[in-house]
Amino acid sequence: MASKQTILITGCSDHGLGAALALAFHKAGWRVFASARNMAKLKQAETAGIETVQLDVSSEESIANAVSAVKKLTGGSLDALVNNAGAAFNMPLMDIEIEKARALFELNTFSLLTTTRAFLPLLMESTGGAMVVNNTSILSVSAVPFSGVYAASKAAATSLTEVLRLELAPFGIRVVNLMTGSVKSSIWDNAPAITLPPASLYNIAKEAIEKFMGGANVANGTDPNTWAEGVVHDLGRRNPPHWIWRGQFASQARMISWLPIGFLDKMVKGISGVAVLEQKIKEQGGIRKINLHH
Repeated sequence: MASKQTILITGCSDHGLGAALALAFHKAGWRVFASARNMAKLKQAETAGIETVQLDVSSEESIANAVSAVKKLTGGSLDALVNNAGAAFNMPLMDIEIEKARALFELNTFSLLTTTRAFLPLLMESTGGAMVVNNTSILSVSAVPFSGVYAASKAAATSLTEVLRLELAPFGIRVVNLMTGSVKSSIWDNAPAITLPPASLYNIAKEAIEKFMGGANVANGTDPNTWAEGVVHDLGRRNPPHWIWRGQFASQARMISWLPIGFLDKMVKGISGVAVLEQKIKEQGGIRKINLHH
């Protein structure tokens, strides 16, 4: 009997997308290593009988320890790595604290490289052809107000993923870009407090904009288990696609990439609160009147 394919997933804290992926891969017959920075938050995986590993993708020491742990558990190989760990952050670009933006890039972008590089020797030992899956976002190819830094970090991750796809292909490693749309999850539980600064230009529409920035749209997103099962189905194909589009608005985002710039601005303004902002500015007599109030 052939041994199970092995897969390590980062960012598997309870009720997040990583946890849903771990459960779905486990259900599909994979040997899953669910990881998280805080082992106490891996209850869902543990309850399902999934093996767990401590892994903080922002710590090179933690990554190295995780590699050693997986190496011992598998005998030295790994068939798939899913770089899922990440964080959300919404704020108008004119109000962002630059240090927070840099920290987000470290987690959402650079950790993909450090983690993949560390597990590369194990992936090279896969006998069936290894796979690296980077969970990016549909926001990497679409413009959504107040999500600029998050989207930029994911766009950078998407670009890195495309280059990795070409650079690792000669070594038998397939790299897949997971373009995730809106999915219900706990990602906003760890996000910074979403409050506009006192002097923000956007306070005129504070309620509508903060509601959007706080992840209100995610509440109506795709069920995480449905999303995860779809992802596992796509990755289980003989030749998985280079890009996988899953989650609410994923199909629309894919379509947007083919349309003229600005084609769907009206819809995006309505979702994000920009339409409310424009109406408030109009009601108060225009931009010059508003500036006099600051």
